[in-house]
Amino acid sequence: MKTSAIFNWSGGKDSALALYKVQQIGHYRLQTLLTTLSEPYQRISMHGVRAALLDRQAASLGLPCRKLFLPEMPSMDAYERLMATTMAELKNEGATAAIFGDIFLEDLRRYREEKLAAAGWEAVFPLWGVPTGELMREFLALGFKTITTCVSDKYLDQSFVGRVIDEQFLRDLPANVDPCGENGEFHTFVFDGPNFREPVAFEKGEIVHRRYQPAPKADDADYECGDKADASPFDTGFWYCDLL
Repeated sequence: MKTSAIFNWSGGKDSALALYKVQQIGHYRLQTLLTTLSEPYQRISMHGVRAALLDRQAASLGLPCRKLFLPEMPSMDAYERLMATTMAELKNEGATAAIFGDIFLEDLRRYREEKLAAAGWEAVFPLWGVPTGELMREFLALGFKTITTCVSDKYLDQSFVGRVIDEQFLRDLPANVDPCGENGEFHTFVFDGPNFREPVAFEKGEIVHRRYQPAPKADDADYECGDKADASPFDTGFWYCDLL
């Protein structure tokens, strides 16, 4: 009998590859995607992608999507209360496992495992420990297509946002930037792949810069359910490419 699971979905490349691997293995019955969004902006946390595009993405994947809306710059307590309520609802609906696209952030994994175990959940990490360069090559070889929607100005300049990731993009990355953006260097929106029924249509809009006030670090909580958060995600500025 398959275990009923939720998939913590950010809409980005690591989520997409982890979901594909879980679907290929077939050990879990996927109950829903779970995505955190900004309530004021109606966009995926950190990625900046509109909720309407998230809906189209989920429809192309053939999966429902549960949205968890967060206030702007939530406190740790507020985040954990909202997450606990949502997870309790999902558990009452039959789910017992939560799947993530994390790769090597030990503190974040430990945080997830401890919180989930206390509530009776299993935490699953299909990509854990695989070299990120290898994962990116596999991602592209499988036919996934993704575009950068947010880049941290600590690591990358404006020219890297709004680019479709390909071999040239990877060659252009500075040496200190992880190929998967695992340290929060960039975030993405996947618009096609082997588990998509059809590509998600979009147009590129304006590019804007946003700077945030300091907030609790992501090793204390995950501010973007599904993909990796920067070790201190709100202590810098970000370039965003709006997708329409």
